[in-house]
Amino acid sequence: MEETRPVETAVLAKDLAKSFPLGKQGRVQALGGVSLAIARGTLTALVGPDGAGKTTFLRLVTGLLAPEDGTLEVLGLPMPAGAAEIQRRIGYMPQKFGLYEDLSVQENLDLYADLHGVTGEMRKARYEKLLHMTALAPFTGRLAGRLSGGMKQKLGLACTLVRSPELLVLDEPTVGVDPLSRRELWEIVTDLVRDEGLTVLVSTSYLDEAEKCGSVVILREGRIVASGAPETIRALATGSSFVMVPPSGKAARSLQSVLLDRADLCDAVPEGGLVRCVASSKEAAESLVGSGAKPVPPRLEDGFMSVLHADTVRAAPQGLRMEKPFDTAERGEVIAVRGLVRRFGDFTAVDHVDFSVRRGEVFGLLGPNGAGKTTTFRMLCGLLPASGGHLEVAGMNLRSARADARKKLGYVAQKFSLYGDLTVMENLTFFARAYGLNGARRQGRIDWALASFELSPWAGTAAGQLPGGFRQRLAMAAALLHEPEILFLDEPTSGADPLARREFWKRITALSEEGVTIVVTTHFMEEAEYCDHIVIQDAGKILARGTPAEVRALAHQEKGRAATMEDAFIAIVAEGRAGKGAR
Repeated sequence: MEETRPVETAVLAKDLAKSFPLGKQGRVQALGGVSLAIARGTLTALVGPDGAGKTTFLRLVTGLLAPEDGTLEVLGLPMPAGAAEIQRRIGYMPQKFGLYEDLSVQENLDLYADLHGVTGEMRKARYEKLLHMTALAPFTGRLAGRLSGGMKQKLGLACTLVRSPELLVLDEPTVGVDPLSRRELWEIVTDLVRDEGLTVLVSTSYLDEAEKCGSVVILREGRIVASGAPETIRALATGSSFVMVPPSGKAARSLQSVLLDRADLCDAVPEGGLVRCVASSKEAAESLVGSGAKPVPPRLEDGFMSVLHADTVRAAPQGLRMEKPFDTAERGEVIAVRGLVRRFGDFTAVDHVDFSVRRGEVFGLLGPNGAGKTTTFRMLCGLLPASGGHLEVAGMNLRSARADARKKLGYVAQKFSLYGDLTVMENLTFFARAYGLNGARRQGRIDWALASFELSPWAGTAAGQLPGGFRQRLAMAAALLHEPEILFLDEPTSGADPLARREFWKRITALSEEGVTIVVTTHFMEEAEYCDHIVIQDAGKILARGTPAEVRALAHQEKGRAATMEDAFIAIVAEGRAGKGAR
């Protein structure tokens, strides 16, 4: 019999370990005994909860960190001894890629070509291919700082690929990128693997992206808990995936919140007006069928949640309760926007926008990068004056009373905006004072925040040292200290893993039931399903509005598959850009 030769590996790790110091708490184990082989010419995804060790593994592969224990070979060279040679043969795009925003697209490409010694005809040929691949050819003279978020990511990828690497390492490449740009970026990556045989190792928080890969590795607390082809991971939830119809008059997010409290379920998430749930046992599956649930084929995310549930049973995410709930029977208009305009010189960022939001609603403001939604959002928060139109929030005209209105608002920025050098307790104290809370009232609200967001064990930890999920909890806790009527959330779960997203939205659901009005921007279309109403904005104009079901109905239907919110978003934006106007 002919002997089968082993597949050549691009990355070979055995019993790899790495830890980091963590203040007074000693050291934290980032990786503990990871063994993994990645074949050349393949696309491999690393997925897992926040703090699972994904970025640490990528930095070990790229030679930016040295392992404490175990062995690691990259492209046949031992690490860290071969780090210098490896770094000449790979491309690495970290979460924050080093674009020079005051240089043009062309100047950024030239800079990286110079750094990597790409010259002459090789440079010319590479540029032509990269600019065509990323659709950046018409924008070579534009400053990088003036590109949309999606275009910046594509330029970062082009700069990474300027020397034609043997191995491409991508760390969360689509965080903060809209669905249209996300799809384009993944088309580029999959084409490189298929057409050039490039080996790609990517970490991602989005399981629909991992489903595009040939192999998926699930990490948790520095250990590999499952790995294999996407269909292998999906199969772990065979017979366990169901959809349920919410009770009449109830939002899908309300049913989800109830289901997440069940210890016999691995997951529950809104999907197309229904709630998709995953049973953890045969008995739980039978219980769901008895409750009217309908079985559906599993997806990768179902298998992912099953693996994590089996690995460590996670406590149900906690809801929130306000000390002074707002009257949920009074569903009057709390935000009124009519003819809203914002200009920056000759550029109109927001062009005569109209919408309204009622008390206790969850309202989604969606759009591609550069659509004008962040400008709209900042005007709603009173952080930016309008150039024209009418804007009323919490009963106050923001054109004339921005300072008074802001006392009734809470705001969570996309980027962590608290004080990283201050502890959790010091941040909460600072913001409580800033909101005018004093004495027993201030201490009571801080105690509420620590308990409600399970931050007490971290009270003495510097905010900058918190894991990502806890930083997001702290930001939200600070925004709610003064019990605002309206909470504004700007990309609140950008880069968050599925577990953190479920936890976050359970809290939001509880707040809305207490009468708090929520306005959220998001690029993650699954989250639009949590909203009561949404608008989709591009080029400063509203292209579509309505309930999630109404907007989803605008998608192009594919035979045998129900349209998703992402399908609708992409179709609406594409038609808007083709000049078909607003809906």
